[in-house]
Amino acid sequence: WSYSVFSGVQDAMTQWWYGHNAVGFFLTAAFLGMMYYFVPKQAGRPVYSYRLSIIHFWALIFLYMWAGPHHLHWTALPDWVSTLGATFSIMLLMPSWGGMINGIMTLSGAWEKLRTDPLIKFMVVALSFYGMSTFEGPMMALQNVNALSHYTDWTIGHVHSGALGWVGMITFGSLYHLIPRLWNTELHSVRLANVHFWLATLGTLFYIVAMWISGILQGLMWRAFDDYGNLVYTFAESVEAMHPFYVMRAFGGVLYLAGMVLLTYNAWKTIANAKAAQPAAARA
Repeated sequence: WSYSVFSGVQDAMTQWWYGHNAVGFFLTAAFLGMMYYFVPKQAGRPVYSYRLSIIHFWALIFLYMWAGPHHLHWTALPDWVSTLGATFSIMLLMPSWGGMINGIMTLSGAWEKLRTDPLIKFMVVALSFYGMSTFEGPMMALQNVNALSHYTDWTIGHVHSGALGWVGMITFGSLYHLIPRLWNTELHSVRLANVHFWLATLGTLFYIVAMWISGILQGLMWRAFDDYGNLVYTFAESVEAMHPFYVMRAFGGVLYLAGMVLLTYNAWKTIANAKAAQPAAARA
């Protein structure tokens, strides 16, 4: 048996205080650090604005911890707490987009590399998904939007636009930059890295678009009433309507996973090539 220190909505609010901060500090701060290091390195350009990066960091630290209540709109949460969470969620748009713009502007003068460098492609798409996800989050924190999106697959689509599109893509780009330098060699296959980029991008898009459509459809079906105030659809009917979108979501996930398999193979071959070259260099 386990007993909560709190009960009811107090327990939920405590959980979401930690839950949303986990998103902020495990899935945002560390990966922004990667962005601020690897984007300038790969682009061969200085960070566009160091001042903006410091403002970006401290604004995130201060604002993120107040945003948790937006997960509890339309529950027993006091209305003032719900409004506080929505307000700080909307304010988060400013530092988030400040960081995204800082990353994009760092690439000024290096845009021609997009044609030939898959690492830059990963980083630009990662920043684009970061901007999109951090716009969508504050929008979904608005109580009137949340009335439709709450408990639906739309929330899952939002989370994965950040997790797959932002966190995943910036990680892939960083690994492709880092691994050859750790072993003092060249990347085994730029072509495979390009294929990985398109698999990851298309996989993410299939996944999140499926969840957006599914979530909005869910919300509309759950809110549909007839002239007598009865629900038009049963829950089972709403689940049945989701089936094609879950197939689309699975297809996107398979594409994304296939890209990660290519990354693993490319990294393994890169390291193997470096180790094979060492004895030859020693003999020479």
